Amino acid sequence: MIKKLNLLDSTMLVMGSMIGSGIFIVSAGMSRDLMSVENLLFAWIITGVLTLFGALSYAELGAAMPKAGGQYIYLKEAYGKLFGFLYGWTLFTVIQTGTIAAVAVAFAKFSGVLFPFISEKNVLLQIGGFSLSSVQVLGIVVVWLLTFSNFREVKQGAFIQNVFTISKIAALVFVIGAGFYFVLGSDQTHWTLNLDNFTPAKIGLGVFSAALVGSIFSSDAWNNITFTAGEIDKPEKNLPRALMLGTGGVTLLYLFSNLVYVKALSLEQIQTAEFDRVGTLLMNTVFGSTGAILMAIMIMVSTFGCINGLTLSGARVYYAMAKDGYFLKQAATLNEKGSPQKALIMQGVWTSILTLSGSYSELLDYVVFAVLLFYILTVSAVFVLRKKQPGLNRPYKVLAYPIIPAIYIIMASVICVSLLIYKPDYSYPGLAIVLLGVPVYYYIKSREK
Repeated sequence: MIKKLNLLDSTMLVMGSMIGSGIFIVSAGMSRDLMSVENLLFAWIITGVLTLFGALSYAELGAAMPKAGGQYIYLKEAYGKLFGFLYGWTLFTVIQTGTIAAVAVAFAKFSGVLFPFISEKNVLLQIGGFSLSSVQVLGIVVVWLLTFSNFREVKQGAFIQNVFTISKIAALVFVIGAGFYFVLGSDQTHWTLNLDNFTPAKIGLGVFSAALVGSIFSSDAWNNITFTAGEIDKPEKNLPRALMLGTGGVTLLYLFSNLVYVKALSLEQIQTAEFDRVGTLLMNTVFGSTGAILMAIMIMVSTFGCINGLTLSGARVYYAMAKDGYFLKQAATLNEKGSPQKALIMQGVWTSILTLSGSYSELLDYVVFAVLLFYILTVSAVFVLRKKQPGLNRPYKVLAYPIIPAIYIIMASVICVSLLIYKPDYSYPGLAIVLLGVPVYYYIKSREK
């Protein structure tokens, strides 16, 4: 693979993969669970800290092993081929493809604001318990449009990513600025800090942790830059910098977005926003009836760029796995542009199936548990590899080692246990998908022999 991604490309890939539809939607459900503005803002702060600590830990691994496949490589080096395979297996079956499917559904849903024909109620095909809506059709069309687009060399895919990421950063800044302008020009603000309403302990650690699903999903996919490490110029420098700049920038944007939500809207308005579209409600409040159209366009731009980043990066993992003999061997080939075209096609097929299978919220819940499980294992790999490979060249070492990675592992573990207790319908199937990879791995090994 040719090293063509510079620091700007890498940072935009981090931010573009993170910013999708979640920031405009998930605060409604979180506020219903958390029951106060103070708890909601604290949840976003916790998610921001968790994301930054995870990125700092990954930066050490990425700088030391700048290869295509990223997280798959780190797990394989730390724990052996089985764990690397389980990650790649879960990434393909639920994490990457499930996230792309969820964001594609969100893109289609907000397209319905401009084109009423696109609606979950507009069922095009009904066979028994299976139904096909115009939202699902558009979601699949977008998935394949961006799959085909990424058949070209990575620099062209990165250019598309840069354009859409810069556009959606500008859109988020516009939403934040418009919201604060509205608040400053109005006679009252809907929220002022009241520590009596800060009650995470009262609602319970488990409930609070489970409520973080929305904010964690919205902040996820920052690790995707590690999948393209083999195509980054000077990865020992640019990869850690991109992770820190990207995650730090998105965290600040998310915190300010939620601050303007609670300043411009009442808690009850946020909790009861139609279809949980808090961002749309804010823009309606500020701009009137044209606000919904403005927000729909912004979210369409945001989700389109997010799908592109996820599509581009995910296929690199399946390519790396196939080269090791742990994925369909056709995925180990590159086309004349240096793109893993067959891996992209395989990813697109399974993503399309997932797009047909569930709603945005269901796909979100399935993804988060599996994501956190492998984040914990990968951050733990910092400790394992320091002992297992002490001589490994580490151009960057995680800040405040071992405190930062240890805090991440503890926080993420608490959230995982909480999800098993409070969201068993989704967390246990996610765990089952991971464990199902074990017999698949040994079947592949037996075929090798």
